[in-house]
Amino acid sequence: MEPQYPAHWEADVVLADGGTAHLRPIRPEDADLLRSFYSRLSDQSIYFRFFGPRPRLSDREVTWFTTVDYVDRVALIATLGAEMVAVVRYDRVADQEAEVAFLVEDAHQGRGVASVLMEHLRAAARERGITTFVADVLPSNSRMTAFFRQAGYTARSRFADGVVRMTLDLAATETSREVTMAREHRAEARSIERLLTPSSVVVIGAGREAGGIGQTVLRNLLGADFNGPVYPVHREVRAVAGVRAYKSVSAIDEDVDLAVVAVPADSVLDVVEECARKGVKGLIVVSSGFGETGAAGRERQDELVRIARAHGLRVVGPNCLGIANTDPAVRLNATLAARLPGRGRVGFFSQSGALGTALLQRVAQRGMGISTFVSAGNRADVSGNDLLQYWEEDPATDVILLYLESLGNPRKFARLARRTSRVKPIVVVKSGGMTQGVPVGHAAPELRLPDSALTALFEQAGVIRVDDLTRLFDVAQLLAYQPLPAGRRVGVVSNSDALALLAVDACLAAGLEPSPAANLGARAGAADYRRALAELRDQVDAVVAIYMPPVPGNAAEVAAELVRAATESGKPLLATFEGRLGMPEELRAAGEADTATGPAKGSVPSYPAPEEAVRALAHVVRYACGRERAPAAPSRPDGIDTAGARTLVAEAIASGPAGEIDAAGLLARYGVEVWPAVAAASPDEAEAAAEKLGWPVAQPSAEPQVAHRAGAVRLGLAGADDVRRAFEELSGLLGPGVRLAVQRMAPQPAVGVVVRAVDDPDFGAVVSFGLGDATARLLGDEAYRLAPLTARDAAGLVRSVRAAPLLFGGHGYPPVAVPALTDLLLRVGVLADELPGVTRLDLDPVLVSADGVYVLGARAAVRPPISPRPDHGPRRLR
Repeated sequence: MEPQYPAHWEADVVLADGGTAHLRPIRPEDADLLRSFYSRLSDQSIYFRFFGPRPRLSDREVTWFTTVDYVDRVALIATLGAEMVAVVRYDRVADQEAEVAFLVEDAHQGRGVASVLMEHLRAAARERGITTFVADVLPSNSRMTAFFRQAGYTARSRFADGVVRMTLDLAATETSREVTMAREHRAEARSIERLLTPSSVVVIGAGREAGGIGQTVLRNLLGADFNGPVYPVHREVRAVAGVRAYKSVSAIDEDVDLAVVAVPADSVLDVVEECARKGVKGLIVVSSGFGETGAAGRERQDELVRIARAHGLRVVGPNCLGIANTDPAVRLNATLAARLPGRGRVGFFSQSGALGTALLQRVAQRGMGISTFVSAGNRADVSGNDLLQYWEEDPATDVILLYLESLGNPRKFARLARRTSRVKPIVVVKSGGMTQGVPVGHAAPELRLPDSALTALFEQAGVIRVDDLTRLFDVAQLLAYQPLPAGRRVGVVSNSDALALLAVDACLAAGLEPSPAANLGARAGAADYRRALAELRDQVDAVVAIYMPPVPGNAAEVAAELVRAATESGKPLLATFEGRLGMPEELRAAGEADTATGPAKGSVPSYPAPEEAVRALAHVVRYACGRERAPAAPSRPDGIDTAGARTLVAEAIASGPAGEIDAAGLLARYGVEVWPAVAAASPDEAEAAAEKLGWPVAQPSAEPQVAHRAGAVRLGLAGADDVRRAFEELSGLLGPGVRLAVQRMAPQPAVGVVVRAVDDPDFGAVVSFGLGDATARLLGDEAYRLAPLTARDAAGLVRSVRAAPLLFGGHGYPPVAVPALTDLLLRVGVLADELPGVTRLDLDPVLVSADGVYVLGARAAVRPPISPRPDHGPRRLR
């Protein structure tokens, strides 16, 4: 039997220039690929690799290079289309040391192929127990020595016998992680930039039928006055919409950057192959009939992505609305929407194609503008994560809007959003049909975590989550045109007592701090607003101005005064101006923007009702306050034995199929003591156990499924008679055969809590916290955070549950040892992050008193990790 390699050693990757390639281990049948690859190498590349001329590889050498055992000898290759373009390999030379060598085809050098291959080879080597790479490099090969030094790992070099020996410690460092993330960021941002800034576009399937999808996209491209040639492709006609048509993509003489595919689903794969041969850089597949239709469509969709990525193309769609870029230097409208909003500072991602047109109409109706727009449809390739990478660096985008139906890689989303939200606000509306990573209508896996976990993920990442599309745009128009508030103090200026009272009540309900409203009276004019706004300027962090005159009057003068105050104060001002919605012309600031390009900074957003204005402001205030907090690194308490814990997990996994592990022993490696519980099958055994543990004791059920049943525990048993009586009572209540236990009595009074950790296939390691009483369990009063936790995360977990006041002395309860509780959460967070083989960990019950935390029960389940976590390991497209 031929040696096998793990499936996760294969990957699609994005290269530094935005193109894609496929990485996989080399196989014996790659002999001809290797010969062809070698024949295209320059003499210099061969010299640097073999330290001398070698015109060709012998058959013996080809066999040696292509036949590896995937343990002591591993080689990974990068392929583009049907060609091999690079190879990297290691050969073990000692127990934990291997010699490494690279070879990249000259035409593909400088594209970042070697760096991404290095990441994947390092990961494979670490899995095989290798901790060090060594490489002999000619002194004149400066590119290779620089490559090793720039990888971010600890590198050493020495010169001997005419070569430089480089030694690379494969242990991850903060620098190596930063280098990897920076390379991923640049590559994925570049891949989106190539899509949004094409120099030429081809529309495949552009027919003469009025209302046809292909013709609609073609007319929209022409109507937007795209700054480049547009080529319709139709096999039977000579022209479409007055533009010369071509029978095929290959018949076009000039280069083509972007292809819009609008042919029937069963023809799309052939079109993709043709585009790949032509050298097209990106695809927009508006055709339907793929993953949204069921299993057969999903297979077709997977094949579409496989072919495209193998040939270096990114794909938007299928079943999407398209993409747009309002930059005057591009003017791209490759969508089915005939009218786009004007130029603005908002980047907009919509997963839904059908909803995308309505969303763009709403933006236009409000008088807002956009920078770029992407509708991903089935999100087979390009996703919201890719757009975050692009928009973070895009100087034309100040605010990011996301309409999501699913998250394919929530852990990566959280990482990217956490970084991006510190410089640009992200506003998300999530449809109610989302179930981790699976759009509505698709076959969904068993739901592992509730929607509240996703809410916690957004909050932890600094993302503004809103409930519906109206609020999405309410918040966006405030963020796009007004500065961020410095605090929670809000001033209300109004010409209506009733509306002012509504605004103040809305502020109080949203956790804001309203000043007494300045009620100017129904006949208030511009001078009144000027005086009131000047008085408030130094007393508040934001202003809600309400102007609802009983009869038409001096609206233009009042509007001018609001814009002047907003511009001069440097503080956010938003309005309920005559009940209008959006960015009215009267409230637009003077500047570089006009009606064709959208409002300028300093324009005042208007809302139909003051409550809506305050709700939008509350979202922005919470975001601004969170952004002001300095980023924190995950906390790692003392007394943690990771190596010992990993040994326990490995032994448990090796002993058989997935199952339970000794949770007490595992937690002990992380500095957490689990109080022993002694099983008792009779009153005599219960009494003996109590004598051994020491009085007083508790007598709970030892069966997890009935442990929380009312009356299933007896507390404060101080003597033999109490223990015997309790045993008889519980046996009668729970029935014969139910196991009972005896345990030391924890200090009272105490509050019961539950701490859990799960290794979710989508989210990764997640820690949850809640109170242990029946009411909290029934109401699902539980908080979630991604592991590992910062001290702020742990404190937030404790305070996020609705019953948290019971831990801080509320409702007559004595305050408990919250610092000890947060320390427990931090330790569980480290465990969950470091041990992906632990699929579930339950600490239940846990009692928290004024003196400390007492873990009375714990269970843990393990299984072999199927593949690296979604956001762990080397870069890959998922």
